[in-house]
Amino acid sequence: MEQENQNEQVEHVKCLIIGSGPAGYTAAIYAARADMSPVMYQGLQPGGQLTITNDVENYPGYPDGINGPQMMIDFQKQAERFGTNVRFGLITKVDFTGPVHKVWVDDKKEITADSVIISTGASAKWLGLESEQRLNGFGVSACAVCDGFFYKGQDVAIVGGGDTAAEEATYLSKLCNKVYMLVRRDEFRASNIMAQRVMETENIEILYNHEVKEVLGEKAVEGVLAFNNQTGEERTLDVTGFFVAIGHKPNTDIFKGWLDMDNTGYLIINPGTSKTKIPGVFASGDAADKVYRQAVTAAGTGCMAALDAERYLTEIGKH
Repeated sequence: MEQENQNEQVEHVKCLIIGSGPAGYTAAIYAARADMSPVMYQGLQPGGQLTITNDVENYPGYPDGINGPQMMIDFQKQAERFGTNVRFGLITKVDFTGPVHKVWVDDKKEITADSVIISTGASAKWLGLESEQRLNGFGVSACAVCDGFFYKGQDVAIVGGGDTAAEEATYLSKLCNKVYMLVRRDEFRASNIMAQRVMETENIEILYNHEVKEVLGEKAVEGVLAFNNQTGEERTLDVTGFFVAIGHKPNTDIFKGWLDMDNTGYLIINPGTSKTKIPGVFASGDAADKVYRQAVTAAGTGCMAALDAERYLTEIGKH
């Protein structure tokens, strides 16, 4: 690991990876083994979303499970073993005008790159409660598919009214004894078919016009204090798990104006590839995936990005 020396000199690299996490580290492993001399800037959250995940039990190769931070340390070690130059620092600006791409680290250091792999990820949106953040990983989760299994046979609550919330509530209903679904408005934002599926599921209780005042518990979730935003009436839900499903925000703001993205900010790539509309710029992981958002799928797209980048460098005679 290098502490970045901020000098004025422009550095040129063959393959630049923006962001860490499963996508970035997997891209680094493949790029390093292909002798592309990758340089990675880890970004604001080195290791990505998994660094705030206690137990990962659905990633192949870890039969006893592993905690997220340790898993990311393993990924980093493997990337560095093959020669990846992993650095602290945040890419704050890009210029994808020319055949050689430019980026700036922490608004100071300029780097030019023959190829760029974006793996900046996405961040879950939270309610902003102190208790929610304090118990994050101790009963509070933003991923039912990742963590629902830990609450098998228990009562849980989920907040959200869109398609993601409806899908996750339905998923939880197959594992949990009871699911309380808190919807802020008097109707779903979800599509009719998704909303109908929730309404027809016996062990989901929908609480319309309800919001969360506090997640209860000192060391783990012991309940949720909810209130009706029309009447002000409060209600305590006796649950051991609390899921937030109010959406994700991809960390792609610095690419606005350069790359195509959807309304939410997810990068648009050529189907079946990691290629963006700019030759030599590739996207992987949750920054370009609003559907699956799993560590294993992110790793797969990281591999794709490195292979696409290697082929591109070969085509332009730089590798």
